[in-house]
Formats: sequence, structure tokens, C-alpha cells
Amino acid sequence: MWIHSRLSMFLVLGLALASLFFQVPLASSQGLTITAVAVEGDLPMEEPDAALWQQATAVEVPLSAQMITRPILPDTNIKSITVRALHNGQSLAMLLEWADATRNDSTLGLTEFRDSVAIQFPLIEGQPFFCMGQQGGDVNIWHWKADWQAELLARRSLQDVYPNIYVDTYPFTEPSDNLYRAAYVDPNYRTAEASGNLLARSAHSSPVEDLVAGGFGSLTSQPLEGQNVQGYGEWRDGVWRVIFSRSLISADAGDVVLAPGKNYSVAFAAWDGANRERNGVKSTSQWVSLQLAAPVVTGGVPEGTTAVTPLPAMRLPLWAWLAILVLLTGVVVVTLFYFYLGEKS
Repeated sequence: MWIHSRLSMFLVLGLALASLFFQVPLASSQGLTITAVAVEGDLPMEEPDAALWQQATAVEVPLSAQMITRPILPDTNIKSITVRALHNGQSLAMLLEWADATRNDSTLGLTEFRDSVAIQFPLIEGQPFFCMGQQGGDVNIWHWKADWQAELLARRSLQDVYPNIYVDTYPFTEPSDNLYRAAYVDPNYRTAEASGNLLARSAHSSPVEDLVAGGFGSLTSQPLEGQNVQGYGEWRDGVWRVIFSRSLISADAGDVVLAPGKNYSVAFAAWDGANRERNGVKSTSQWVSLQLAAPVVTGGVPEGTTAVTPLPAMRLPLWAWLAILVLLTGVVVVTLFYFYLGEKS
């Protein structure tokens, strides 16, 4: 027993010494960083296949089920999102891609739920709670919705989902009206829309809702005039590809303000409608870093930075390694002698 334990100690110390001598790097973890590459000209805001996206490094961000507050579904479907980012000094564009076997872009049916994805930025210094912020730690959320995207391409009605639906008449329609569409356009019967409820609008200018939250149950849509995030998404061969874009600068208090050459925290969430995921039933990420690269000027040095000559790697001379070896050997001998005397007494 004594010999076995001492041999184990020798082995550990020997491995440590060998690691030092051969400068073997120790295991370490590093947070994810998404770099928004600086480019010139227009950004591909509606072109997921644009060659410009290949200039940005794809970063795979892991997601897991939201398990903090109800409703909770442990088996959410989306396990990761691949992210690329570009900026041109004026606007930021981010391309999000994830696997999804089915396209769910309608909520007209009672049992239909949409696919969607969201990006979240802190509105304070530091990182508030990663899941929708906290009191005193608001976050700005960009929420792309597949059904809003589908509406922009081709609007559907209840008659499209329920072809056998029948309506005698509505009191506010004319005999010549299409009953199934007239019910959705008369503002006198759309009180929610009249009160400014963005979700009640019959049509949206963007598939992205711009929101602010400060904890669970506080999600609030920004006013219509503050909806300034553009989006475009398409589903092909089992993969969603969604582009978010917005000007770097915004005067709205609920908007994150971005600048080239700076780092920001960002988090992601995604919903699979086929799995009945909605609201708090979702997959979320932890905070990751988003770095907006400084614009590259002629000469290859980014604006606002200074060229730095890398320092040579520090290497110890041979005599220093011998001294460390003698010192560690002495420590081992003294330790063994100490334990030996302890067992004899």
C-alpha cells in the first residue's frame, strides 16, 4: 500500500515535470467569439448564398432547453446554430443556420406553431441573466418569425387552412366583399391593432420583431416606429437560413448601439414549431462574444489600432531547467522521508 501510493505520487510529479520541460500546454477552455468581418459595399441582407458570407468564419453555438421557468420542455429539438457576421461600418448583418426537418411557417391552425429564432443583446454594461435579462438588466431582442416571413411572400387566410369553412355574412361587409379577407381588414373590428398591438397587424414590413425584456414576463414589443430590424429567411433541404440586419447606430433607447472595433455579448434562442415549441419552450444559448472587426485600411492596419510587434516566446535556459529539476527532486525526497518517519512513529 505504501509503495503503491508513493509510486502514484512519483508518477504525477514526473508527468508534471515532463510537461514543464517539454512545454506541453495545459488543457484550457475558451469562450466562443463571433467575428463580424468588415467588408466594403452593400451587405447581403437577403442572400444567404452570397459569396461574401464565406469571408466570415462560421461559429457553431450550442443550445440547450430552457429549464429555468415554466413552461418547460426538456426535449427541445434545436441543439446548435451556426453563425456568421458581416458589417460595412454602417450596418451589421448576421446569418444564422440550423437543421430543421420541417418548415413550420403558419399559425392559422389551432395546432400550428411556427419556427423562429432570436438574437439578444444586453442594454447594460456586463452580462445580465442570459435568459431574457433581469430587473435592472434589460436586453434588446431581435425575433425572426417564419409565419411573418411567409406573410411577406404570400398572405394566407383561414380559408387556405380550412377549405371547407363557411361564413354566412359579417355585418360590416358588403355583398361584393370576400368574407374571409374582409374580416381581417376592417379597422373597426380590429381593436388590438387600433391600440398599437404589433402582433395584431394584418401585415408586417419585416419578419423580425424588435423587443425589450427585463426578466421573465416582461417581454415588450417596441413601438411601430422603433421596429428597425430587417430580416430574411428561407428553408431548404432541412435547413433554415435566416439573416438579421440593422444599422449599427440607433437612437431608440431600447436598441443596442454597435460600433466597429468593439466587443459585445450576444445570446441566441430558437424554436421548432413541429415540436410545439413556443414562448418559453425553446432552446437557448449562453452569452457568447460578438466582435465587430475594425475596418481595414490601406496598409493592412485596422483603423483605430496601432501595429504591434509580437513579443518572442519566452524560453528558459538549460541551467534553469536543471535547477527546477534539482528543486523538485529535493521536494519529492523530503516528502517521502516525512511520510516514512510518520509511519515509523
